[in-house]
Amino acid sequence: MQTSLSDLRLAVLIDADNVPSAKIKAMMEEIAKYGTPTFKRIYGDWTNPRVTSWKAVLLDNAITPIQQYSYTTGKNATDSAMIIDAMDILYTGRVDGFCLVSSDSDFTRLAIRLREAGMKVFGMGEQKTPSAFTSACDRFIYIEILTKLEEDAKAVTKAPKAIKQAPKTDKKLLNLISGSIEDLADEDGWAFLGALGNLLIKKQPSFDSRNYGFDKLLPLIKSFHQFEIDERPTGSGNIRHVFVKNK
Repeated sequence: MQTSLSDLRLAVLIDADNVPSAKIKAMMEEIAKYGTPTFKRIYGDWTNPRVTSWKAVLLDNAITPIQQYSYTTGKNATDSAMIIDAMDILYTGRVDGFCLVSSDSDFTRLAIRLREAGMKVFGMGEQKTPSAFTSACDRFIYIEILTKLEEDAKAVTKAPKAIKQAPKTDKKLLNLISGSIEDLADEDGWAFLGALGNLLIKKQPSFDSRNYGFDKLLPLIKSFHQFEIDERPTGSGNIRHVFVKNK
């Protein structure tokens, strides 16, 4: 039986050198949307003052620290330890996917290798993450969007006009959405919103409506005013299926 996305057993491997500890709570909550972490490990040289901030949050989040000394100045031994562990975990057969938390492009080949082995690979890192790494994952989430205050989310809901203009200037985003609609469209030009969201992520793993200030895909699409929206009743209460079409 095929495992659903929410039932995935995930190995969460964190590069302590390349992500901020202040956002660990938001990161773990985001990861929980995609599966259940069965391994939670973080890699770094714990004798180095640079990673001291992580020590205070590891216990609360049940994350196991893995010590990796920096044997040579200028060389990142943490990367090697994390890659070796990932392959060891892969061959145990006890997980369905990996979440690689880092902004380092050195993990690009690891992400590719894990996907070749049939694993789902989620990446998580800062917006400075090179595109090679983000593209190598099934999905990549920028951690900057995870810690927005609830007041910001309310502001988006109450006053969307304040941010509606920004995506319109993004021709690349507009072309991505319109082209994906064309790919999925039926004979009348309509595409199911759920399928559209999946295709957008397949084409661009770092795609996330939250990157543009919207909690969901539908409000983002509506902000362009260049797409038709059709919300069709399903016969099950207030549940509706949403379809979109290029004007």
